[in-house]
Amino acid sequence: MSPEEPISVKSQTAMSVLIVDDEPGMRSFLTKALSKKFALVETASTIAQAESIRSQGHFDLLIVDIRLPDRSGIEWHEALNDLERQSDIIFMTGYADMDVAIKALRAGAFDFIMKPFHLEQMMTAVDRCIEKRLLKRENFMLRRELAHGHASTIIGNSEAIGDVKRVIERIAPTNAVVLIEGESGTGKELVARQLHQLSGRSGAFVPVNCGAIAPELLASELFGHIAGAFTGAKGNREGLFSYASGGTIFLDEIGEMPMNMQTALLRVLEERAIRPVGSEKEIDIDVRVIAATNRLLIDEVEAGCFRRDLFYRLNVLNITIPSLRSRPEDIIELTHFFTLQLSQELGIKNVIWSHEDLQVLQQHDWPGNIRELRNMIERCILLGKPPAEYWKKTPATVIPESRGYPIDWSLKEVEKQHVTQVVDAHNGNKSAAARDLGVSRKTLDRKYKEWADSDDSHGVVS
Repeated sequence: MSPEEPISVKSQTAMSVLIVDDEPGMRSFLTKALSKKFALVETASTIAQAESIRSQGHFDLLIVDIRLPDRSGIEWHEALNDLERQSDIIFMTGYADMDVAIKALRAGAFDFIMKPFHLEQMMTAVDRCIEKRLLKRENFMLRRELAHGHASTIIGNSEAIGDVKRVIERIAPTNAVVLIEGESGTGKELVARQLHQLSGRSGAFVPVNCGAIAPELLASELFGHIAGAFTGAKGNREGLFSYASGGTIFLDEIGEMPMNMQTALLRVLEERAIRPVGSEKEIDIDVRVIAATNRLLIDEVEAGCFRRDLFYRLNVLNITIPSLRSRPEDIIELTHFFTLQLSQELGIKNVIWSHEDLQVLQQHDWPGNIRELRNMIERCILLGKPPAEYWKKTPATVIPESRGYPIDWSLKEVEKQHVTQVVDAHNGNKSAAARDLGVSRKTLDRKYKEWADSDDSHGVVS
């Protein structure tokens, strides 16, 4: 959803409201009216009861009568001063007291409504609260996107990338889970964003790098948590699935997800509900899931590193992104695009590359794919060195030419020898070697462990 588009309150299905009023009729009346807008509607007749309910989960909105049996709603300091889990508050009162109204607004009330009131008056105030919450979430996601400078279109006219574009247009309007495969740097997140933009979904696009979050924190990041769920959890917190309500969550590097989280994700995909860490209640969600990996997940399944049932649940629709070296005809267009983009970002005049520079770029293998190309162009612009000149003074890593392997070697022995050569060429830097080999560092480490444990090891040393 762009900032210019109107917000539809009907699109928000994961918000919650707590109604606090000592009149049963008012609680029933508001519950019926608000059930169409909120996924969770709870009620309480006293502040003590309301605080007990609130301690079990976060509420986006509190509708509170000021005069209650145990104490005034304005004195509900636990909710009014809770910075960890802030809620919007609409106060109600049947007593026309200007001083009370002023106190309510000073206490942080979003709105103040006099009883008796028309339903339309209350619903207008509620809609304004929902719009505020949605804007807050949308701004949060926009700030994340702007911080990463994301492009919004897929560049290239090669046949390979044309096939990808056609698949995106065909499957984007569905709500089906999509698995995107491709080498690192090929633009998997950009494809996911295109799927979201063309889907018609009104919620946010929420990217998550599963490999960049500590395993012990991943559940809390994705599903949220309640106060006291673990050491340091002082308040309730919404997870990224909640931020993606009505939209799309993009789970990048899904192959790095720990096994216990794979189990939890499978349940989410099947039940369409999440359970915050420490909570006994499930929250229904309306979120499209797109996952991505830079390796073949089926190989991870066979190696016992990825759940087979989750793989088949994710692999409903599959998009494989071609490497940049397989579509060299797109390099010139990508170069012009990134040069213009980076020149604008850096505040300098647009650079024009020579024919020799473009030829050099087309002849490179680009093991880091589009990400490497963009970084290369940025370095050339900042250093004032065209690509042809840059590479003359910065020779690429040269892997010694192999003379072949004995015909009686097994495939495993050949694999070991080749991997060892690449690692040696990078002076033992396994991360760099993994990029050249087109596998993850985790996969490379596992290979070394398998060879070390093997009885027929040829002495490969990590």
